[in-house]
Amino acid sequence: MAVYLFYFLVFPGLLFAAVTGGFLSWFDRKITARVQFRKGPPLLQPFYDFFKLLLVKETILPKQGSPVVFLMAPVFAVFGATMAGVFILLPLFNITTGFRGDLLVIFYLLTIPSFSYVLGAVASGNPLASVGASREMKLILSYELTFFLVIAGIIVKASQNFDLYSIIQLQKDGAPFLGSISGILLFIAGIFCIQAKLGLVPFDMAEAETELSEGSFIEYSGPPYALIKLTKYIMLLILPCFLVALLMKGFNLRGINILWAFLKVAGVVLLLTLIRNTNPRIKIRQAISFFMIWMNLIAIAAIVLAFFGL
Repeated sequence: MAVYLFYFLVFPGLLFAAVTGGFLSWFDRKITARVQFRKGPPLLQPFYDFFKLLLVKETILPKQGSPVVFLMAPVFAVFGATMAGVFILLPLFNITTGFRGDLLVIFYLLTIPSFSYVLGAVASGNPLASVGASREMKLILSYELTFFLVIAGIIVKASQNFDLYSIIQLQKDGAPFLGSISGILLFIAGIFCIQAKLGLVPFDMAEAETELSEGSFIEYSGPPYALIKLTKYIMLLILPCFLVALLMKGFNLRGINILWAFLKVAGVVLLLTLIRNTNPRIKIRQAISFFMIWMNLIAIAAIVLAFFGL
């Protein structure tokens, strides 16, 4: 029991994912600043932001709505992100446990933060938050199908294997899935799904600062908002790591390969950041069409190609 608590709370769970995700958040913000010809924040700025919210800022509860659901939503978001992180990172670090990371379990765990944001927004009783929740729900319904098709394509390429350990090992014994036509198509669909899951431009319409003043999070302050920040840090680590595990044969933590493992994750985050800084925010109906038509077609084409071994 103590070992499992260590995995969840320390490594590779909450503490490790939060700290590493915080550094990746700095990397994202620093690249964004350089693209915009600014200096950017200091290395520890994400941690300053988190602890300021956690320890200094006051929690103000909305007059309307449900305070219990409003306060519990960020807790559920952190729990879902941490559990998904544990099941993604354990295979990547080659730590064998009783549960071997099942792709469908990870898929469902990764949806918990997004649904938690919707619950918290609705529970706040704020009209702008409700608009943000409505947009978030529509976005979830569009990109989750694409994300599921990406996972289905990986399962086809892995000879019907659902086990993340086995998928990583198959690639280590052979070639990374990204080195095939279907793998490239799955990567394209997957990277846009991650962009939407993280709520980054062009898929940040649920928060839309200029339109909705943070939308789903408009009523959050203090420690509850700190937990939302923490969730975003964790997701910024585990989603790129998941893509690396699915298509880029995971990590090899021996010698110089440790640096290569870091560069894989940093490369995915860099790509997300560049997409974020070179595209405008799109409308929700455009996002739905983008995923439901174009990304789904790409994912289905990848599945067909994977079936024929391409």
